[in-house]
Amino acid sequence: MKQKHNVIVDNLDIEISTGTLAGLASGAVTIRSGETSLFVSATAASALRPGQDFFPLTVDYREKFSAGGKFPGGYFKREGKPTEKEILTSRLCDRPLRPLFPKGFMNEVQVIGILLSTDSINEPDILMVNAASAALMISDIPWNGPVGCIRLGQIDNEFIVNPTNDEMLDSELDLIYVGTEKEMLMIEGSAEFISDERFYEALEYAQKAIQPIIEAQKEIAKIAGKAKKEFPLVITPKEITDFCEEQAKDQIIQALAFDSYTERKIAIEKIIDTTIDALNEKFGEGEVDSNDVARAFDELQEKLYRKNILDTGKRVDGRGTKDLRNISADSGVIPRVHGSAIFNRGETQALVIATLGTSKDVQDIDGLTGGATSKSFILHYNFPPFSVGEAGRFGFTGRREIGHGALAERSLLPTLPPEDEFPYSIRLVSEVMSSNGSTSMASICGGSIALMDAGVPVSNPCAGISCGLVTEKDDSGEITKHVVLTDILGAEDHFGDMDLKIAGTVEGITGFQLDLKIPGLPFDIALEALKQNAEARTSILGIMSDHLSAPRTELREHAPRIHSLQIDPDKIGALIGPGGKNIRRITEISGAQIDINEDNSGKVLIFATSKTAMERAIQEVDLCTAEIQVGKTYRGIVRGIKEFGAFVECLPGKEGLVHISELADFRVNKTEDICKLGDEMVVKCIGLDKGKVKLSRKAALEQNDQENESSPEEVTEKSND
Repeated sequence: MKQKHNVIVDNLDIEISTGTLAGLASGAVTIRSGETSLFVSATAASALRPGQDFFPLTVDYREKFSAGGKFPGGYFKREGKPTEKEILTSRLCDRPLRPLFPKGFMNEVQVIGILLSTDSINEPDILMVNAASAALMISDIPWNGPVGCIRLGQIDNEFIVNPTNDEMLDSELDLIYVGTEKEMLMIEGSAEFISDERFYEALEYAQKAIQPIIEAQKEIAKIAGKAKKEFPLVITPKEITDFCEEQAKDQIIQALAFDSYTERKIAIEKIIDTTIDALNEKFGEGEVDSNDVARAFDELQEKLYRKNILDTGKRVDGRGTKDLRNISADSGVIPRVHGSAIFNRGETQALVIATLGTSKDVQDIDGLTGGATSKSFILHYNFPPFSVGEAGRFGFTGRREIGHGALAERSLLPTLPPEDEFPYSIRLVSEVMSSNGSTSMASICGGSIALMDAGVPVSNPCAGISCGLVTEKDDSGEITKHVVLTDILGAEDHFGDMDLKIAGTVEGITGFQLDLKIPGLPFDIALEALKQNAEARTSILGIMSDHLSAPRTELREHAPRIHSLQIDPDKIGALIGPGGKNIRRITEISGAQIDINEDNSGKVLIFATSKTAMERAIQEVDLCTAEIQVGKTYRGIVRGIKEFGAFVECLPGKEGLVHISELADFRVNKTEDICKLGDEMVVKCIGLDKGKVKLSRKAALEQNDQENESSPEEVTEKSND
């Protein structure tokens, strides 16, 4: 596609272009790596909506099947609701863009990314972030960028920038790093037990690696950038702010001293109502904008929250900066389910339920990128409105729930056993019962305990915790004072500057996520936060281990059992049967499920919830895959009548000929005199000739006479119709 302006990012095989597409958008670029390319636009509304009281930034990323040369599935050949991958990529892009908009800028901004082509080698998610930054840079929208984004992997202890999908299969680290020219801004990803020291080295390495991307965006902004437009900023009138502070400051300080989130919330609401009455009395009924009052109180609470922490080192609930809230855990709390746990940390509570399934229960992934087509471990996170004491929309899975679930899922994944050792599909469902800070981390802790309660042989318990930050800056914007907070409350997240979530085991870090409200995090503060987080994780792991230190040795009563069989790969067809007949028959008569590995290795997995079902299924599989052996006696079914004898099925799908001379110990004139189709017949294998099986009813009768009235139970093998 010919573009007016192109910029190449040195050493990263990334090209940013603009000037041909979407000329009416505020800013629009295409970005390419290999043969993966995206289009991204950025557009701002010219005016605020009536009554608007927040900054409506929306980021939407979409993957069109045409990008991979495919048709969408289903009846309607059109893409539907966004996939989980699209939602996670949208969130990944949203979070580093948001803190760089000017304070008071509230015009709606919409960033749209469309995948144009994919080579299935280079991932588009980091391209989306870089292209969104470039689109904002060349637009007329005020924004304090640029930012650079890379993915950092580690193979054989060597860092790799923007590894391919194939390289990521061998990588011990999946770090998505976003930073400004000088500081980190957002991180996201997972690792296979990387140490805190090595993780910090990865952050420093990534910060250097993004510099060529930032320089390329500056260059294209010089070439094709528009003049920034002047937008009116929404600033709370000073007289409203001063009046609210004068009226409510002391009362808010008292309210913030309440230990309970609910008590603080009710007290603040009463103070706001009282202050609004005073405002109406001073300025006149209806003369004061309710949005101004809401912003004034938000700013006042933020100011008092931060000042108290910075000046005294104490928090609203009385804790010190490094103190954890009270933590408790319980397991096996729900009957019949395969595993369950409740994890409490202060007023945050997560109920997590584990379910074990078969290979048929894996999650199929219908996507164009990412490489994987299915996954056998799923974690679903639910955040109902009652968890924060509110009434609201219920039953709808929001982007936040998908994002938090993905963070918890990838944090626990490295602790799971290999599928060839524990061939179950696993689903965790985290139901947030109460929320006052870091429910995703509570889901990790509760999820780890639920897995152990279910008897999943995890390598070690896994815990997660969030650290926050409060800073004070001088007139130049430099941080002059800061406090890192362990185990932040919801209000400390809202009024603070950082939310750094890290999960891991005693072996190392497994998952991480950083969000900032300030336009960058200095590396010395990041190192302090990493150390403080590691101390907290160690404490939480100790509390968890006091309750349940290792996986239970037995699965729960109602969990499916697995038995593994190795059969001759050539026997797979016999086990399946024509049109799946044999597999269906075994499933119906035993109640078990039979899974055959698709790699033709001959490995068969039998899933059953009772010992009887398991034994019957094993017996039937053995029958289907066994061979008729000389000297063995079988109870078979007559499948064919001929003049020269009868064909008898001794094992499922396997039959032999009983010659007319072998039907009885006397002369038989017609085969029909002895048997008819469908009759049971006890026969003995008396020989194999070039694959043909020779059977004898006469020999079986003689053996029967010799053994003196042998019972049917004494027959070596039998076939079931």
